[in-house]
Amino acid sequence: MSRNAIWIVAIVAFILTACSRDHRTPLVVYSPHGRDLLTLFEKRFETLHPDIDVRWLDMGSQDVYDRLRSERANPQADVWFGGPSLILAQAARDSLLDCRRPVWVDAIAPRGRGAGDCYVAAYETPAVFLYAEKVVKPEDAPQDWDDLLDPKWKGKLIIRDPLASGTMRAVFGFIIQRGVKQTGDTAAGFAWLRRLDGQTKVYEQNPALVSEKIARQEGLVTIWDLPDVLISRRRGMPIGYVFPKSGTVAIEDGIGVVRGSKRVDVARAFVDFVGSPEMQLAAARDVFRLPARLDLPADSLPDWVRDVRRQMVVADVDWNLLAQRGPEWMMWWDQHVRGTGAGR
Repeated sequence: MSRNAIWIVAIVAFILTACSRDHRTPLVVYSPHGRDLLTLFEKRFETLHPDIDVRWLDMGSQDVYDRLRSERANPQADVWFGGPSLILAQAARDSLLDCRRPVWVDAIAPRGRGAGDCYVAAYETPAVFLYAEKVVKPEDAPQDWDDLLDPKWKGKLIIRDPLASGTMRAVFGFIIQRGVKQTGDTAAGFAWLRRLDGQTKVYEQNPALVSEKIARQEGLVTIWDLPDVLISRRRGMPIGYVFPKSGTVAIEDGIGVVRGSKRVDVARAFVDFVGSPEMQLAAARDVFRLPARLDLPADSLPDWVRDVRRQMVVADVDWNLLAQRGPEWMMWWDQHVRGTGAGR
């Protein structure tokens, strides 16, 4: 039996087991957002809808896309909650999403709205440089992208495997686009990524281990998303972070209803719930999510949100181009760059 077939059987068994415990309607959510945020939304939504049983599965955003494609004939999920626009746009083109205008879409910047309202940004997720603060001083940490190539970081970088991570696909795509703008060709970006490969100790498959390994000084520096960094710091992990001076890759982190959902009305209600002012603020206060809504009163936002918006310079990323060319670029990187950096 193939891995995809095993996965589908496992999901079906998971849902049937959940249903046997009570008579609530299950709502299945695929998401890369992690336990903290997903538990928050599970409890709050179930409080408002006691007849609904929210069941979430935590996986990388690229893994969500792959699962939805494999389950196209018999969808097991109802909502895709979390992922960069470049992957959600591909899902929309593949007719994996149920296009419908959420009630809160007018509060989102145009760049955060997918074509045909197939998905919409719930949060903005910046990528930052994360470092082990017990042994790296803030002023000695990388301050901009090219600093990651400094010889002092050789063998001390841990990078989340970009094939499974929407965050890292966006970052690598930005680097390639930057090279195209400078030289008119993708070769410059891939050359930069080959040098980064030479600096990299490991491409980590488990996203939960990225911050932990830096905290344990198994590596000293990585690129990771700000919400996970802030949650880890709240738990006492000795890690610090820096915004790249020339520009941060700020990912429009979206949500959409899965096409063919067996509980489409409940799924749409969940999407509307995620974008409500109350839950945008709850996510910002409790799990460090940067709201995508532009109409939230400034005095209701936590201090960290206002600080980020003051400090962060947003990099210029052509998300449409990245959605079109990103899969091709990542395939080329995997086949021709990974493991080829000098000294590896």
